[in-house]
Amino acid sequence: MARIAGIDLPKTKRGCIGLTYIYGIGRSTALEILQKAGVDPDTKVDEWSDEEQAQIRQFINEHVKVEGALRSETQLSIKRLVDIGSYRGQRHRSGLPVRGQRTRTNSRTRKGKRKTVANKKKATK
Repeated sequence: MARIAGIDLPKTKRGCIGLTYIYGIGRSTALEILQKAGVDPDTKVDEWSDEEQAQIRQFINEHVKVEGALRSETQLSIKRLVDIGSYRGQRHRSGLPVRGQRTRTNSRTRKGKRKTVANKKKATK
């Protein structure tokens, strides 16, 4: 079992896919890491030798910000925007889309489940 950056990588996946289970590593970064470490991207994670795992671990520790450090940096960036009261900070605070998406329809992921508002009943004559 390969354990890198505190994450257990799935054994049956190819190397370039397995590395993407680490927060902060996508496909292109995974391919770059494997290339610099001298590991074939198509080999499965459980086929990595101990030396290859060590090289991958070392490269990630030296060159890539992942997991806890990256999460805390992201949270600090959002907190900074909220504290200075920028437009983006206001959108973060109110739980609305930050990057200019429409909110009349869609944006349910940010806004949460619908809160239905009842219509006013018309007065009968």
